[in-house]
Amino acid sequence: MSESLIWSAVALYLVVSLIVAWRSRQGQGSSMADYFLGNRQMGGVVSALSYSATTYSAFMMVGLAGLTYAGGVGALGFEILYFAGVSLVAIFGPRFWAVGRHFGFVTPGEMLGHRYESRGVAIAVTLTSCLFLIPYASVQLAGVGYLLSGMSGGAVSFTTGVVVATLLAILFSRIAGMRSVAWTDSLQALFMIVASTLVALLVVHELGGFGVLFDRLALEHPQSLAVPGNGVFSLVNFLGLTLPWFFFSLSNPQVSQRLFMPKDLSAMRRMLLGFLVFGFIYTLVSVLWGFSALVAFPSLESADLATPTLLASNHVPPVLGVIVMVGILAAAVSTIDSIMLTLASMIARDLRRSPKGDSSEQAQLRLGKWVMPVIALIALGFAELRLDLIAVLSVASSSGLVVAVPAIVGAFFWARGTAAGALVSIVGAGALVLASFVTGLKPLGLPPGLWGLPVATLLYLVTSLVTRPPRDGAQFIRIAARASKT
Repeated sequence: MSESLIWSAVALYLVVSLIVAWRSRQGQGSSMADYFLGNRQMGGVVSALSYSATTYSAFMMVGLAGLTYAGGVGALGFEILYFAGVSLVAIFGPRFWAVGRHFGFVTPGEMLGHRYESRGVAIAVTLTSCLFLIPYASVQLAGVGYLLSGMSGGAVSFTTGVVVATLLAILFSRIAGMRSVAWTDSLQALFMIVASTLVALLVVHELGGFGVLFDRLALEHPQSLAVPGNGVFSLVNFLGLTLPWFFFSLSNPQVSQRLFMPKDLSAMRRMLLGFLVFGFIYTLVSVLWGFSALVAFPSLESADLATPTLLASNHVPPVLGVIVMVGILAAAVSTIDSIMLTLASMIARDLRRSPKGDSSEQAQLRLGKWVMPVIALIALGFAELRLDLIAVLSVASSSGLVVAVPAIVGAFFWARGTAAGALVSIVGAGALVLASFVTGLKPLGLPPGLWGLPVATLLYLVTSLVTRPPRDGAQFIRIAARASKT
């Protein structure tokens, strides 16, 4: 595909997105809630599309397609189990929303710090999020780098693609904060689902139709239609990938923070239903891309090149290929935006504490705006390392973030849960997961993804039982429970 066509498409995407982002500035305020939560006034449709664009990032059309290419149909099972985990939003979403409104929470860390009456818990959640989310942000940048480089045949370098994605993310997030990101997300989500679905169907048609595609898979790559297939999805590996991913909607703060944003519970319900429809379609499309690339190009150097190679091939007209490319770019930028906004709000709100009052709110907002580009640049440096398969690195990040799940569940359902329990579980289990990834050690032969949650749960329960619970834990739980009954 020609370099000029690629840059023309990126330029058009930039112009349209900037118009949408700039118009979103109308009526913006100057508070933390307004900038980072859209003033808690997001409608159901916008929330659903924004939630979808944030969640389904470069991981899907580049990462999941690559994982399908490398490991076969097990990738579908892996993603379907994540999809099932989104049902947790039906349980926890109204509770997040209720306490967020009642207490004015801006970040998940602030919420847990209040519930456990401990600033240390809020700090631990924020530092853990920074440690594991920045690599996840780098995954999105790397996805764009692979995409532009693969589609241009190397004319656009990996580094150029990473830099472009970084600059776009900084630009959109700075214009109007979450208002800008939510409205550009909505545009991007519609664009990516329509374009990718239509072009996926075209590719299958070019390969002879669904019957021919799966007949060739059965004949030429039979392991791709079986589990564990070539070994990528052995039982231990499969569980290590899926367990952290199942709790993604709770453990990843850039996702759980969005539960504070809908204007009412009806909007939250529409958000969840819209996301489920979007996610089911996008999952099938991404897996189909991986299978199509395996049939068309069975000897790629890297599985993460499956989608870029397919889009740049003769199976896809250049104009349609570049449309899907822009959709994937938009998805990646959307996720980076959300991560930047969430981490910046957590650093400004939970790490920096100044006296109460308007000056404090303004100081937090100024700090958050300055932190965002720093986070983006750190992620850029991390992306340049090109460490692993995009899908595997994404799950590695979730393996570290899942250690906060016991403290989150306990916050809403167990008044006996204590600050010490939350702190020990997050720090202790998080350190274990990090050490396992850094050293490559697998205790009992099990991957880090299988250790984080059980160890965090055990530490949380045992420590809570031997320490004093907070005074107002039961009241917090009652306020949250009332919303779940409406």
